[in-house]
Amino acid sequence: MITLITILILLSCIILGFFVLIQNPKGGGLTGTFGTMSSQVMGVKQSGDVMEKGTWTMIGIVAGLCIIAVFFIQRPAGGGQDNGKSAQKQTTQQKKK
Repeated sequence: MITLITILILLSCIILGFFVLIQNPKGGGLTGTFGTMSSQVMGVKQSGDVMEKGTWTMIGIVAGLCIIAVFFIQRPAGGGQDNGKSAQKQTTQQKKK
């Protein structure tokens, strides 16, 4: 299941990159002044822009899939906690000898 979710995350990231790269830069990209940032916080000025909606949708999908993936990650067999206990048992057994 984790493999399927990982593939979906990768595909979503590729599509998100597509949406981001084909958008026109607003306010000159990195050359924009901080004074105009307040009007561009949520993206373009046109609320019906398909690219903006696609970007926000893909961000939500990637975030949701990452949260879901955490629930399917399996813990390694044997765990690291047993190693510490077995090492303590060995040292106490050596001290008894």
